[in-house]
Amino acid sequence: MKIKKSEFIISAVKPSQYPQDNRVEIAFVGRSNAGKSSLINALTNRRNLAKTSSTPGKTRLINFFLINDDFYFVDLPGYGFAKVSKSEQEKWGHMMEAYLMDRLQLKKIVLLVDSRHKPTKEDVQMYEWIKYYGYEAIIVATKSDKLKRNDFNKNKKIIKETLGIKPEDKFTFFSSLNKEGKEELIDLILEGVVKEEIL
Repeated sequence: MKIKKSEFIISAVKPSQYPQDNRVEIAFVGRSNAGKSSLINALTNRRNLAKTSSTPGKTRLINFFLINDDFYFVDLPGYGFAKVSKSEQEKWGHMMEAYLMDRLQLKKIVLLVDSRHKPTKEDVQMYEWIKYYGYEAIIVATKSDKLKRNDFNKNKKIIKETLGIKPEDKFTFFSSLNKEGKEELIDLILEGVVKEEIL
C-alpha cells in the first residue's frame, strides 16, 4: 500500500480530545531515543510531520496523524528517559495507559527498539503489556544503518530472545536514514487492519 496523504490532526492528553470518527488506529511506542518520530516521517515521506529532536523525551503528548484519509498513526510519548522527573514520568504513564487500555480503535502496536542494543527492561515490560492485553505487535529494530552486515542475525536473536517474541508477532529491521525496506514495513504495519470496521 502507498501512503499518499498524511496530516497532523491533534495532540491529546485525555480521551475527550481523541478523534471521534472511529477510524482504525496503529500506535507507535518505544524508548525516548528509539526514533518513533523519524520512523513516522520516513513512512509518510514527510520530513517534519512528526516533530523530531536531538533531546530525548520531546514527545509529551499523544499525537494523531491521519493517513490517506482512512486511518491514524498514533505517536505515543517515549518511555525510559531518566532526566525527566518522576512525577512527569508518572503523568506520561497514566496518559498512555488511558489510551492503550480503553481505545477500541487501536488495532496494532508497533514497538521500536534500538537494533544496536539489547532491549531494556522497559522494552520488555512494554512488550509483555502489549501481549497481555491481546494486541498484535510489530517489533521494529531501528537505526539498522549503523549495524555491520554480520551483526544482523546476532542482534535479531538477542532482541527476539530478550523480549520473548511470540510466533504470531512480526519483526523487522529498519533505518529511517536510508529507508531500506520501507514499502515492506508499511505493508506489515497495515496488513489486516486498514479496512477493518470499528464495531
